[in-house]
Amino acid sequence: MISNQENPIASLKTNNFALLGVAGFVAQRHLKAIHNLKQNVVATCDPHDNVGILDRFFPNSAFFTEIERFERYIEKRKKTEEKIDYVSICTPNYLHDSHCRLALRAGANAICEKPLVINPWNLDQLAELEQETGRKIYNILQLRLHPSVKALKDLIEQRKAQGINEKIEFDLTYITRRGAWYLQSWKGDASKSGSLAMNIGVHFFDMLLWLFGKVQSSKTYLKSSTAIGGFLELENANVKWFLSINLSDLPQESIQKGLHAYRSLKMNGIEFDFSDGFDDLHQAVYQDILSGGGFGIEDARPAIELVHQLTQNKISPTDEQTHKLILSKI
Repeated sequence: MISNQENPIASLKTNNFALLGVAGFVAQRHLKAIHNLKQNVVATCDPHDNVGILDRFFPNSAFFTEIERFERYIEKRKKTEEKIDYVSICTPNYLHDSHCRLALRAGANAICEKPLVINPWNLDQLAELEQETGRKIYNILQLRLHPSVKALKDLIEQRKAQGINEKIEFDLTYITRRGAWYLQSWKGDASKSGSLAMNIGVHFFDMLLWLFGKVQSSKTYLKSSTAIGGFLELENANVKWFLSINLSDLPQESIQKGLHAYRSLKMNGIEFDFSDGFDDLHQAVYQDILSGGGFGIEDARPAIELVHQLTQNKISPTDEQTHKLILSKI
């Protein structure tokens, strides 16, 4: 027999969840995580009704296509024993701060997909609402829980303990194939997604800041609707970085293997395995939150401020700090 101490999931209190944006791609990861942790989704909402995925995880969940009816439903439960404890937010980026406010005003905590907001100044408004309501906003910063990233963090801490203070030379490459639909959707509209760097890159920048400390300087060498790249001088590292949604940027080896994404982390020329380990990260984040941890507004703030800065930067001429894939495109 496995005790609760040996099985941390069994020791978790059962909570009521509601979920916004249930028809979207990322919602499945949230539904799976909540289901695996023996929690309960009682209400979902999306303007699109292609939500058969609910039958797999939470067939008894109430479903709404109108946000007003969804809000009314969770408000009615606010002062009952069946109140909503958490609202998971999987909606388009530009709606995140609004939906966090909806959750807190309904007496629930919010668990929001990245990015928490697309404009840094909106973070202060959310922090004020946390104080007013006594509720909490959590952000999905899942890369902090990735085994390879945690191992890298341990290695960096070991270097510090050994008195090794020179900056690490670090390369980050992330290429994920997206079709023509991407630019025609809200994701291709910077006013709604926050830019390509915000939509596909903010959790990578959060990872870099978590690993290597504050930004000392930054450059942006390439900025288009499908690729962006630059250089970061951080407290403990110099980082060349490149993000792309172009199929043509994928390495031939990845294409031959039928892979749609390429992730590479190199520290002082040594590559870390970063190809696997993503499947259960949402569950790890949820379990962390339900166990009393989680990443909040101030955890999310540095990366959001950095991405905003990177998208505002003027284009710098290439130099010795330029990522090799940027050089191949200019």
